[in-house]
Amino acid sequence: MTDTEDTIVYRLGSNCDLDEVEEGKTYLGRVQGFAPFGVFVQLNDRVKGLVHKSNVKVQHSERDPIIVHVLQIRSNGNIDLEEVTPTVYQTQNVTKKTTSVLLADIGKKIGRTVLIEGEVAQIKQTSGPTIFTVVDESGTANAAAFIEAGVRAYPEVELGDIVGLTGEVMQRNNQLQIEVGSMAVLEPEDAARVRERIEAALDLRAEPVDLPFLVESDVLRALKPQMRRVAKEIRKAVLTARPIILRHHADADGICAAVAIEQAVTALLRESGGDFDAEYFLFKRSPSKAPFYEIEDVTRDLDFALKDNARYGQKMPMILLMDNGSTEEDMPSLKVTRIYGLPVLVVDHHHPDAIVDDYLIGHVNPYHVGGDYGITAGMLGTEIARLVNPAIENQIRHLPAIAGVGDRSEAPERARYLALAAPEYSEDDCRDIALALDYEQFWLRFSDGREVIKDILNLGGNPERHEKFVDLLVEEANKAIEEQMEAIMPHVESRMLPNGAHLFMLDVEIFAHRFTFPPPGKTSGEVHDRLVREHPGEPVVTLGFGPDFAVLRSRGVMMNIPRMVRELHTEITGGGVSGGGHLVVGSIKFVEGMRDVVIESLIQKIGEAPI
Repeated sequence: MTDTEDTIVYRLGSNCDLDEVEEGKTYLGRVQGFAPFGVFVQLNDRVKGLVHKSNVKVQHSERDPIIVHVLQIRSNGNIDLEEVTPTVYQTQNVTKKTTSVLLADIGKKIGRTVLIEGEVAQIKQTSGPTIFTVVDESGTANAAAFIEAGVRAYPEVELGDIVGLTGEVMQRNNQLQIEVGSMAVLEPEDAARVRERIEAALDLRAEPVDLPFLVESDVLRALKPQMRRVAKEIRKAVLTARPIILRHHADADGICAAVAIEQAVTALLRESGGDFDAEYFLFKRSPSKAPFYEIEDVTRDLDFALKDNARYGQKMPMILLMDNGSTEEDMPSLKVTRIYGLPVLVVDHHHPDAIVDDYLIGHVNPYHVGGDYGITAGMLGTEIARLVNPAIENQIRHLPAIAGVGDRSEAPERARYLALAAPEYSEDDCRDIALALDYEQFWLRFSDGREVIKDILNLGGNPERHEKFVDLLVEEANKAIEEQMEAIMPHVESRMLPNGAHLFMLDVEIFAHRFTFPPPGKTSGEVHDRLVREHPGEPVVTLGFGPDFAVLRSRGVMMNIPRMVRELHTEITGGGVSGGGHLVVGSIKFVEGMRDVVIESLIQKIGEAPI
């Protein structure tokens, strides 16, 4: 062979081994090291040979590229090479002849060595091996690579890389794990082929089953395409080991919506073949005190996500907002998610602002199809959870009834979900469970109370404990409400507005117990319910206020609180007005020194609203 001959130089793929090397062919390699008798050359991470010193043509340094001709492959696997220096040549990639094994099938290969091609979804360094979580078109598995205790194996492999790895399938602690023999990032051409294959298969696997809804509903039927889209994105996140952070309003409706999704996702994670505790570090449910995604919320979420990415090699999460996320008040936080490339989904029944949709990959909201807040987040969340994982339907079918009662829905769907929950859960049962949720979440603050909440909703597998616990919480909640009502009802002031509505005002800062249950919003709601009963058939608005906030409840007065907030913000210079909520239920914030001006302007707008 001459040095100037036009020749083909083969590039050995990362998964290739000795079977793919042929005598007489020329390969592109890399200098691995030196010995007195010659130069060691790596053809890839798994195959190496020796260029005898008599066949070395050029002086090299370690890691230099080198072109070599295969003189002989010995019976013991040693490869004799000679260096060649062609001036004109073409390169061709060599791929492994052996077919890779799907992760879903490795349970049949225990004790055998397999080849896996997939995407690295997590890289976790332990005190022993490095654990690579790998995803392919069929499932997820962990691959353990060991160099020495606590030392990162294959440091060139990064999150999101497409790799080929070989290793022995083992079963440890009742979980399958691959003990890595070799691993390498695939060449761009091979990586593109594998990635395309994985994405096409995952797109099919993530597609939700087409299920009928639990109840008849024109609004839900119109929302179905967006509900399926959100369900598909949730399923895809689970199948690709992307963490999910679920933020929800901390009331009965928001909790029911979120817990329905929680049950679906955690069950799916247990089935997916990853770590036994994946449901705890790949899914996080976090209550939000406000009915929108506050800066405090996104700051906490981003802090945890960046730490988990740095410490545990996790992907950045997908954010799922339930019973919040669809209004202009969410915009500052949504802008943060865009900077960090976090995909965001919203399932909400607050009156939406179109501007938020530019920041979302999916948005389910009844207002988009002519519905309103009567279709609660708990109803939407339960139906989406069934699409995510139909197997959990029987566990969660009572949650929409609890959400509808707890959120005072007047939509016809409320009665249909109540009929579905009966006879196991009566309307009074649902009302008690909703109150128990509100009471317990008040003391949980920002904690999700995952197992406690499951007991309240009778998802913990102990019905007797559920019943006793709900009874206790309801008793304590009602006692606290009665004490609050005794304190504040004598101080309620009333006005008759120009539009004929009764306005009732209460200072929840001065005349109500503070820092205890019920909080100002629920205190105002309880007062409102009593006043509505005292004035049957008449329009009633209840305004509870403190030094720098006000909460509104309306019956029979067609307000638009989000619009009123925007108008007050513009009209009152220095008022610092913000807030939102539903059209007739919501909250407003302002600077303390401008309270009187804001309150009077707000009352004027209420008095102009149609009855």
